[in-house]
Amino acid sequence: MPRLRLSYAQKLFLLASVPLILAVTAIAGLVAVQARTLAEREIQGLETQLIEAKKRELRNYVTQARNGFYFIYGSAAPDDAAAKKQVMQILSAMIYGEEGFFFVYDYDGRNLVSPRQTDLINTDQWALRDSDDKAVVQEFIATARAGAGYVDHLWPKPSTGEEARMITYVTSFPSWRWAVGTGVFIDDVLLTVAEARAEVEARVQRTFLWIGAITLAALLMVFLSGLGMNIRERRLADAKLKELTQRVLDAQEEERGRVARELHDGISQILVGVKYALDIARRRLAAGDPRALDTLEKGAGNLGQAIQEVRRISRDLRPGVLDDLGLGPALKALTDDFRTRTGIATRFETVVFRNRLDQDAKIALYRIAQEALTNIERHSGATEVEIDLRGHRSGATLRITDNGCGLEPATGKSPKQGIGLRNMQERMDQLGGTLRVLSSRTGTVVEAQVPLTHLLPPEEGSPRNRSLKA
Repeated sequence: MPRLRLSYAQKLFLLASVPLILAVTAIAGLVAVQARTLAEREIQGLETQLIEAKKRELRNYVTQARNGFYFIYGSAAPDDAAAKKQVMQILSAMIYGEEGFFFVYDYDGRNLVSPRQTDLINTDQWALRDSDDKAVVQEFIATARAGAGYVDHLWPKPSTGEEARMITYVTSFPSWRWAVGTGVFIDDVLLTVAEARAEVEARVQRTFLWIGAITLAALLMVFLSGLGMNIRERRLADAKLKELTQRVLDAQEEERGRVARELHDGISQILVGVKYALDIARRRLAAGDPRALDTLEKGAGNLGQAIQEVRRISRDLRPGVLDDLGLGPALKALTDDFRTRTGIATRFETVVFRNRLDQDAKIALYRIAQEALTNIERHSGATEVEIDLRGHRSGATLRITDNGCGLEPATGKSPKQGIGLRNMQERMDQLGGTLRVLSSRTGTVVEAQVPLTHLLPPEEGSPRNRSLKA
């Protein structure tokens, strides 16, 4: 399975968008929970208030009905059939609204009064149960025996015959062993509560939509900002790449020109001298002149000088000692050649440490030393130069110090000024190292530090505290 690789712009977008999405999700969830909790509390309060109002209404109905025939019940004997019949007639006539009625059950569960459901009259309803498996009539009788109270149950609506939630208030006629009561259907209350819950859900969904829209707008802004930054960075990178390419080409042309001048001014002149010496020697040999041998010796000396010049140019281009012996000996040879060629007092110091720098670090530090010595020779006017190379726990450091006049500030009239320093800086940037240049009227210090990542592991069998060697 191919590994997913993200670009810098994609990583930046994820870094900005993922925390935003997580934060918005947490906020949205918290808002939803808080909104639902508060709304549920309010809905439950509303439901309680509505049901309590229904209960008070039922209690008033029963109280008014009882007051209406209490003079009959209060003066009747327990077995007064005429009084019982008169009360049952009064209760049968007490219907109200579309569904309201009074009922009477004796303590044995037989229905005595049911004006809206007459098929129940004089039938045993003791075992009657609703869809919730509640023994409704038994609950009525138990509540009446306890004195009075409310019963929550399901009951068929007289108008439709379908079961609906009902609250019934039941009181007792203890001397007649009657359970008398009336109830009210609370489907309107349940409908109101359901509508309130639906409204809460709608509000929560609208809130989620608003939060989602705001989040989408924020993500779009992050995306557009990242896209703009990416385009800008790409343009800057392209410009820097073009500038770097041009500098590389300029450096190549400068190096080619230097090599061409070296060949023309040095080797070419020497070889021309050798050619003239050989021609003179040939003519003198033909004429029998005894000076022909001296001329040949002079030509051989010039030829040896040409060989030395070729070796010097080759060493400047790529010193073999750097690959064969390491950075320390290569810098020592560079220092000796610089001292001999310029007459400037030059010292090289280094600790003796094992060849642990990788190839890129060796080349970079050697080229920096080479560039620094070239600048000293051409521009500084220095009389003393010190080169120090040391390894330490953080990596390796090359320090080049002179007592010259220091660096001149760059001006618009000299656009190529500082190319050597830029080349040094770029070499260190490629290695992840640092370059410090401290310049004053009393001299200049160039310090290049290579990080520990460019040091190779120590060889097996070497002492643990052995010093590093380039």
